[in-house]
Amino acid sequence: MVRLGENARHVLERRYLLRDEGGQVIETPEAMFRRVAQAVAAAEAPAARALWAERFEARMAALELLPNSPTLMNAGRAHGQLAACFVLPVDDDLAAIFDALKWAALIHQSGGGTGFSFSRLRPRGDVVKTTHGVASGPVSFMRVYDAATEIIKQGGVRRGANMAVLAADHPDVLEFVDAKRAAGLENFNISVAAPDALFQAAARGEPWALRHPRGGAVVREVDAGALLERIAASAWASGEPGLVFLDRVEAANPTPDLGRFEAVNPCGEQPLLPFEACTLGSVNLARFERGGRVDHERLGACVREGVRLLDDVLEVNVWPLPQIAEISRRNRKIGLGVMGWADLLVALGIPYDAPEALALAGEVMGFVQREAHAASEALAAERGAFPGFASSAPARAGGRPRRNATVTTIAPTGTLAIIAGCSSGIEPLFALTYVRHALGDAALPEEHPALGRALLAAGAEAALPAVRAAGRARGVAGVPEAVARVFATAHDVAPEAHVRMQAAFQRHVDNGVSKTINLPRTATVEDVAGAYRLAFELGCKGITVYRDGSREKQVLVSGATRNGELCPQCEGPVSLSGGCRTCPRCGWGSCETTE
Repeated sequence: MVRLGENARHVLERRYLLRDEGGQVIETPEAMFRRVAQAVAAAEAPAARALWAERFEARMAALELLPNSPTLMNAGRAHGQLAACFVLPVDDDLAAIFDALKWAALIHQSGGGTGFSFSRLRPRGDVVKTTHGVASGPVSFMRVYDAATEIIKQGGVRRGANMAVLAADHPDVLEFVDAKRAAGLENFNISVAAPDALFQAAARGEPWALRHPRGGAVVREVDAGALLERIAASAWASGEPGLVFLDRVEAANPTPDLGRFEAVNPCGEQPLLPFEACTLGSVNLARFERGGRVDHERLGACVREGVRLLDDVLEVNVWPLPQIAEISRRNRKIGLGVMGWADLLVALGIPYDAPEALALAGEVMGFVQREAHAASEALAAERGAFPGFASSAPARAGGRPRRNATVTTIAPTGTLAIIAGCSSGIEPLFALTYVRHALGDAALPEEHPALGRALLAAGAEAALPAVRAAGRARGVAGVPEAVARVFATAHDVAPEAHVRMQAAFQRHVDNGVSKTINLPRTATVEDVAGAYRLAFELGCKGITVYRDGSREKQVLVSGATRNGELCPQCEGPVSLSGGCRTCPRCGWGSCETTE
């Protein structure tokens, strides 16, 4: 029997397990893992299917490896769309704009999330020659997309999640930057695509040209530093926009002959070409600690099986559009990542914000990256390289043939982490204790499983009630310094340490890294701008910040006043990772179908 926590079982029953026509759950978690394993292993040779189905099921049942939510939800069903992330093109033509919206609706219906670049659209007020009218600009069409997504949600279809990206030199960039300060666009995350030249111009105090997307003529100039400060000010106020470091992302494009990156997925960690999709999965690092060290042998075996599982998902997937099927089969992008990082650090007795944690991040993710690439190369020898390999950047660099154009991504894993009973992605612990309110259930206190043991071992068990009341260990009377340092929560960690952790992982990841840079309520706009500069300097591919209290509402939890956004289902506090929000109380997630 799978050892799941009560919260995990609640999440599975609410969103993942099969139901009959009357809406009653007719599947157990054990049966779900078996359904998924058998459906995915259908991609294997007939003689090997039973073997791989057994291996995949064992990994999932042990909570060591989980594919993205659409795979868990849809594998083995009639319309089995299994990928999490899609990017759709939005061209400067009314028919094309609404074609993209139609495609997005179909993807949301199938359980995926969509990213768009609105950078090709002409700016607000531009003359439309065919009608002699004026253009309404990218933000206006974002609101149309947002309204359509909301209607799809109200129709009982799985939640849709979107990402809007706009180039930093688009004439409407200032309107875009401020778009989330007002109500609306609730179904969008937004990010500015910032090239290296913007940071360089800001450092030199130079102007920044805003150019017409058709032809590149300069419409006007703004101060580069002032533009970055405006972006930081909006993020300080609302948590958005994020930044995508476009040149950094493009430098890692494995198939530049097929086009340039313009957009990313809703959580920001997966750059994709137009119509591309990516299938994600995550290894639970917390399951690979043995005797105070990382069990590399077992971890490597899990990573290799994870790559094979995700490649099989590509084979059996029912793609929502023929254009998506074509390029996805050509490039075969997968994104295997990790979760449970904070739990692993706790098990090893390493504070999240210690230099040793950064060193271990590089060592562990470097190992995962090497094993994942070796597995993809082995699959290429067995099944053939991805069809676009011959003209790809890895081929031109003399690399060995591999099955997948990209292999690694670190997703937020908010809902998956609840199922696995571990910390989200590479984030610090959200809280040491909280009260769970499963819908209609009594309030149930939950706490980190290692907390009581650590306090008992330190002879400080008397401090446990105070820690429960505060939701944290640092700064609580009676908690030994060594224990308090190890049990760091997101708001205990300084912004610089958040950024450095993201950068440590990014160095060993093909795609991007989902991570929220938490700032205290007292942080300034300049603190946000400083985090941007540090992320840029350290080689991150993007950045998302969240200042405590910037989403206005305040909530009282276990006697501790905490500022933050409230869960729309249980009104509990939500944790953030890379722009995706998850409620650890009831399992609600804004991006649960895209991770």
